[in-house]
Amino acid sequence: MFIQKDNITIRNAIANDAEILCTWWNDGAVMAHAGFPNGLGTTAAEITLQLETDTDQTGRRCIIKVDNVPVGEMNYRNKGEGAAEIGIKICDFSKQNHGLGTKLLRLFMQSLFNDFGYTKIILDTNMKNERAQHVYEKLGFIKTQVAINSWKNQIGELQSQIY
Repeated sequence: MFIQKDNITIRNAIANDAEILCTWWNDGAVMAHAGFPNGLGTTAAEITLQLETDTDQTGRRCIIKVDNVPVGEMNYRNKGEGAAEIGIKICDFSKQNHGLGTKLLRLFMQSLFNDFGYTKIILDTNMKNERAQHVYEKLGFIKTQVAINSWKNQIGELQSQIY
């Protein structure tokens, strides 16, 4: 995947991106919304191996750049029957709350529909992530399920998920 519009680039993550992904994934502030307030505790070598398994058919992790500087990541996974599950993290907190997430998701979804042939996009988010919920609803996503206290994060706190 390669998307470029104005000062935004979304491209496939490659082995050279493993270090920045490792930094983000090990940062509890970045990963708390995903249930990892202490970070993932992974290594760049482990991430490199994961990236090697990405394909256009199964799914990809992508790097988000603004003004050619990495600021976050997006991903999609083929869930079958024309559906792709997506995720986004704007890891540079100074880039949040400025409409970037909405722009990125529009570009990403447009490519998944037009370039990859997906017919349905699905996602989920932590109920506490109100900023993400607002963006998703603005883009037309509809809540189909709320799972209250359905899982525990890595420090044992009950979490609720919106689908």
